[in-house]
Amino acid sequence: MPARSAERPERPRAGRRDARAAAAAALARGALVAALACAALVSTALACAALAGCRSEREPGATDAGAGAVDAGAGATDAGAGAMEAAPPLVGAPPGPRAPAPPAEPRCPPEMVRVERRFCVDRYEAVLLDRETGLEISAFYPPSRQAAASVERAWSKMRLQLGDAEARRMELPLLPGWQKQREFEPRAVSRRGVLPQGYTSGAQAELACRNAGKRLCALEEWRTACRGERDEQFPYGPTYADGQCNVFRESHPAAVLHRDVTLGHSDPRLNLVRVGGAPLLRRTGETAACASAWEGDAIADMVGNLDEWIDDPEGTFVGGFYARATREGCMSRVVSHDVTHFDYSTGVRCCADLRAP
Repeated sequence: MPARSAERPERPRAGRRDARAAAAAALARGALVAALACAALVSTALACAALAGCRSEREPGATDAGAGAVDAGAGATDAGAGAMEAAPPLVGAPPGPRAPAPPAEPRCPPEMVRVERRFCVDRYEAVLLDRETGLEISAFYPPSRQAAASVERAWSKMRLQLGDAEARRMELPLLPGWQKQREFEPRAVSRRGVLPQGYTSGAQAELACRNAGKRLCALEEWRTACRGERDEQFPYGPTYADGQCNVFRESHPAAVLHRDVTLGHSDPRLNLVRVGGAPLLRRTGETAACASAWEGDAIADMVGNLDEWIDDPEGTFVGGFYARATREGCMSRVVSHDVTHFDYSTGVRCCADLRAP
């Protein structure tokens, strides 16, 4: 019997080569498909970036496209399944529109206080300046050339005829020469720490406010401002309290100088009278408790110090002056004089409409 061969029969080599070639071709086709899919994804990303707006430089904070890209196989959807339902926001896309800023509120000039967000009131009782030159008008004479000169002449003699010896020795306050030499018009100015202007008629008060670009307050405006945000009868509270405002003082200046409260109310010395060493008329803002509060601010001396003219062609002044025997506070009103009247107790405070921001 012939011996078996120790070697296995050899399979045809051509079959193995064909199998290896088929496998290599399949791998090549798979790589080509993957490459085409990646190219499509890159092309789509570039197109989206173009729609968002081209950039000549990379914006701060933008990330590199290669560094931030998500693996195509993990997040991509089948091309035949359609577009994604909601695309994520694009990197570097411009921000959406901002909400509009709230409109700026109308305001008041710095020397005025806003009341109820609808009008402005002078913070202090006014001093008067010459509209043309800005020179300060004497607070102790009427703000008119003719009237001031007439009062000075009259009281140069009358002061020697009324009152006791001490009163007769009291000199008249100086009337500046320019006030006697030429005509002028008053302009109201609100200042802290000064003696406010008395001896002002209703007509002069209206002119002074108009020359300041303002106006006299209506009665309703004046009372609203006086009562403050708490809407109380007095700037400091609901009931009268002695000494809180400069009103209903212990003496009357005409009684001190003339020994008669009804005499000589045009005397230029009246608002300089002191009782017990303290002045009857105080400087603006000096009575700290008498402040009508509004929006974190306050209006001084709406009760007391001087009466204040309001907008009334028949003639009305309000608030009371330092020697008026009234406990009515913001409701105090005098209607017994027309707009030509003036005396030592009549002053002015202006109102104004709100200004555009």
